[in-house]
This record gives sequence, C-alpha cells and structure tokens, in this order.
Amino acid sequence: QLSCLVKMVTLHGIPKDLDTYPKDLLLFLSPSDYAATGSCRQYFANIGKANLDVLQRQSSQRKKLLLEALACLKIPGTQVNEENAEILGRLVCDLGGEHIRSSGGNLLKQLSQCESFLPDQEEAIRSVISSGNTTFGPPVAWSAFTLNELSGLIPVFDHSILQKIPK
Repeated sequence: QLSCLVKMVTLHGIPKDLDTYPKDLLLFLSPSDYAATGSCRQYFANIGKANLDVLQRQSSQRKKLLLEALACLKIPGTQVNEENAEILGRLVCDLGGEHIRSSGGNLLKQLSQCESFLPDQEEAIRSVISSGNTTFGPPVAWSAFTLNELSGLIPVFDHSILQKIPK
C-alpha cells in the first residue's frame, strides 16, 4: 500500500513538502528522490523515525538503505558517533556486531528501540554493556532511570550482567 501511495504522491514530481508526509512513506523513495527537498542527512533522519519493519529485516531494500545512510553520513569504518546514531535512529537495528562493538555505548539508546536482534548483535551489546565504558557506566552503578533508558535491551542481558545491577 505504501509503495502504491508513493507512486500517487510522486506522480507529478517530488512534492516540496515531503517532510510533512508519514515517515514510513519515505522508505519507498531514494535519497536522490528526496534531494530536491532537502539533504540526505535530513532524509535519513526521517527514515530513522520510520517503522523499518514495514520492510523485511534482511531485505535488499533495507540493506541498501543502511549502506546509503552510512555513505551519506560519511561513516567510513565501523565506528558511529552519537550524532550519527541519532540521525540513523532505527536504522541502527540493522548494524552488525562489529559496528556495535566499535561504537561503544553510542548506539545503545537507539538499539533499545529495536524489535529483535541477531545473535551477533546480542553478543556485541553484552560486550559493550559489560565493559562499562558507556555513558550509562557499569551495571553496578545503574539506577531505575538507566534501566528504563535501556529497557529494550534487557532481554539481551545475560546472568553476569543482571547480577551486577543493584536491587
């Protein structure tokens, strides 16, 4: 339905007010389509707020979106800073374990919004959390607020992490 709606919306060219359309609609446009109305950074900031699950998890369309986002944001390696993590939004859910490890705690806030994780991602999240080198600090120093911030990641925590969290 969304891809059909995009065809209707773009029938007479790309509308200048694309930012006012539902974010999920933008998943079916390319950054070059959007370029007339804004920057690729703005496009991916909007995509990051969309419901990515409209597209299948390992689909070529989702993989292409992530690669285009990394190119747009000029992220050459696997390290993503906090600012770019904010822009990527839910797109971080598709980053592999290598990106999660290299980025330290920069991705945790966005990762906590993900529906599910691949084993590689889960392992990387546990590794980053266990290191304690995040803005949240080590699990022994966490508060109820911290747990609330990371609530989407709790199912990934193993026994060694859970036992360190203060009662």
